Amino acid sequence: MPAKKKAAPAKTVKKPAAKAAPKPVAKKAPAKPVPRKPVPRAIRAAAGEMFRGFTPYPLKKGEPYMNDAQRAHFRGILQGWKRELMEEVDRTVHHMQDEAANFPDPNDRATQESEFSLELRTRDRERKLIKKIDEAIANLDAGEYGYCDSCGVEIGIRRLEARPTATQCIDCKQLDEIREKQMGG
Repeated sequence: MPAKKKAAPAKTVKKPAAKAAPKPVAKKAPAKPVPRKPVPRAIRAAAGEMFRGFTPYPLKKGEPYMNDAQRAHFRGILQGWKRELMEEVDRTVHHMQDEAANFPDPNDRATQESEFSLELRTRDRERKLIKKIDEAIANLDAGEYGYCDSCGVEIGIRRLEARPTATQCIDCKQLDEIREKQMGG
């Protein structure tokens, strides 16, 4: 019997690959902002958030620095901020008077004391801030508000709106912070 020949493998011709059409990218719906719960006033105050109920001063070209309109703007900011802090002090006093109880359970009593302690520390910080606000108002009355205590240069309207009790320009403040890091670090 004759041997069978093996069939030669068929040559496959490769066809040039056709360019595939780009796959459509599924567009994602824009992420919806997560609704934020309002932060209670006491927590904002504890975090050092200042009075925000003001409209930024509209700067005009060629306007002199710390003119009457600017001084009135900052007087309103400082007085509003102080008023808000004083209202918070009154609320704390009333809250502590209303909530004061002599709990028989030592754990309840300790919890209440730690809450009162936290509130009192916060009010102490606010008391110091009120003192700074009073100093800023006194400087405003004396015509010295808005100028750096260190070098005498203008602090700037926007910096004062961000920090109405600022007493130094940004450059002097940065130098002070660098010195603090070197001394403390």
